[in-house]
Amino acid sequence: MRQILAITLLSAIVIIGANAQRTGTDAKSDLTIDEEHSHWLEQVMPSISTVGPGMTRRQILRVLTSEGGLYSRREGRYVYKHCPLIKVIVKFQPIDDRMDFSRDDKIVAIPKPFLEFRISD
Repeated sequence: MRQILAITLLSAIVIIGANAQRTGTDAKSDLTIDEEHSHWLEQVMPSISTVGPGMTRRQILRVLTSEGGLYSRREGRYVYKHCPLIKVIVKFQPIDDRMDFSRDDKIVAIPKPFLEFRISD
């Protein structure tokens, strides 16, 4: 009985290993680069990087637009105008102590863009 169990277990391990190796090989051979999409992204990244510290909330609206969701005066999520899946979280320094947003609030930090599904209110 133990021999049958050992042979069955060994057979399962060999089959799983063979499938894993084949899947890995297939995944590598199926890797193709879409040059058109890659070229588009190469154009997008410099466009987004034109937004940076010292700019105002008003100035970033040339490249980005606000996304749905909650905002604070000190931080907001923005999306690239031509593809709302490309996002950045922008940190602001308010220009005064008012409670409402000002288009003149200054950007103090803008981390690297990231991809994420759309958020809607």
